[in-house]
This record gives sequence, C-alpha cells and structure tokens, in this order.
Amino acid sequence: MRVTAIKTDRISAGDTDLIKFLDKNLEQLAESSVLAITSKVVAICEGRTIPITKKVNKKDLIIRESDYYLPSYLSQYDFTFTITHRTLIPSAGIDESNGNGHYVLWPADPQKSANDIRAYLKVRFSLKDVAVIITDSTARPLHYGTEGVTIGYSGLAALNDYVGQPDLFGRELKVSVSNVADALASAAVVVMGEGTEQTPLAVIEAVPFVNFQANNPTAAELHKFYISHIDDDLFAPFLKNAGWKKGGRNIELKDD
Repeated sequence: MRVTAIKTDRISAGDTDLIKFLDKNLEQLAESSVLAITSKVVAICEGRTIPITKKVNKKDLIIRESDYYLPSYLSQYDFTFTITHRTLIPSAGIDESNGNGHYVLWPADPQKSANDIRAYLKVRFSLKDVAVIITDSTARPLHYGTEGVTIGYSGLAALNDYVGQPDLFGRELKVSVSNVADALASAAVVVMGEGTEQTPLAVIEAVPFVNFQANNPTAAELHKFYISHIDDDLFAPFLKNAGWKKGGRNIELKDD
C-alpha cells in the first residue's frame, strides 16, 4: 500500500466550491485508487461553519448536531462524547482547529458527500475503479492519541468478511471481519497529519485487499458497516450503561 498526502491551497470558511477545490489541487488519479478527504474540507465547502462568538455556545452546538451525547461534566477533560451518524466521536465532530475563527461541523450527510465526490472523480479522470473515504480523527479507549475513522465512503466494500474461512491450520474463523474503510482512514490521517501540514487529501494506491465496487454502498451494506443496535455491538456492556441523552438529530439507536 502506498499513501501520498497532497498539499493544497489553504481553505477557510466562505470557500464553498468543493469541485473547484479538487480541480485545482488534485491533478491526477490512477485507476484502482482511493481518495481520502478530510471531513473538515468537505464541511467547509458545504458551508457547515459557524463563527465563534460569545453568542454561540459550543456545547449547545454539539447537542444539536449529535444523535446521543454524554454531558461534559462526566469528563474530567470537559469533553462531550457523542454518537453522531452512528459513529462514536467527541464533540459530534465539531472542531475549531484550522477553522480560522469558526466552528467546523461535520458534513450534513457524509454518505451523500462521498457518493457525489466519487461520481465526479469517475467522470473527471475516466476511471472504472475509484473509491472515496471521508475521514476524521477520533480517540480509541485506553489508547492515547488520535487515529482515523471513516464517516462516509463509496466505491469499495468497507468490510472484508473472513467468517467461515479456514485459518492457516484449518480452524474455521468465527468472527474475523476486517474493517477496510477505517483502516484506510487511519493510514490516510496519520500521513495527512493533525497540525499545519495543509494536506487534507491523500491518495491511497497499491491496495490489493480493497474490493472496488461500481455502485454506491447499498442500504444493506451501510447497515452492516454501522451498528444500529447497541445490543449487537461488541462494546454493548459499556455503551448501554453510559447514560446517553438524546441529541438534536435524535436518530434512533435501538437497544431493545
């Protein structure tokens, strides 16, 4: 696998043309490539920014943008953890870094954004196999630091399912499913960086383990990628007892 970060023009609130941004900063893209693009760039170009003023309360924004949230007083670091777009993420993805005086929200519909970007890339570069992942940084429990997560994808099978296949010694694998999309996001995010690198795009090539798809992910595929029922989650014993409160998006995450 080869991951190449792309230095781009600086983008700020008010820059609302994603296609123009990609046209200027993405000069080429080969067949069977994956383009990783940060959620921040997509959100800014979709106008999903709010000026930071005394009248704007970030915690209120977080609650509004989340499906479920944990009050910040539960955290010694005053963090509000949320479930947003079926993803566990601090602050509903809202960030101030590199926002130039603005809160940058998540894209309103990351999945639609990923689908639209891939459709544009297929036409612009005359590609058969190309995929897109929209990335953000998140934290893993009991590990310090951040890593990448996918919040929207298109053009690839997000999961490689090994269940039912034999291991090296013939034992049948019972639960092994490789999360390709999030693994690619982590690789891209660590290369793109978290500071002043100014590289919000990354091209991922030489990926024999990626199964490219001609279609956008189906509802059934998305249902498998994002766990909708807390009881089905490996971490259900923690999630069910966290004391979640309903946020403004209020998308049902069933626990019955």
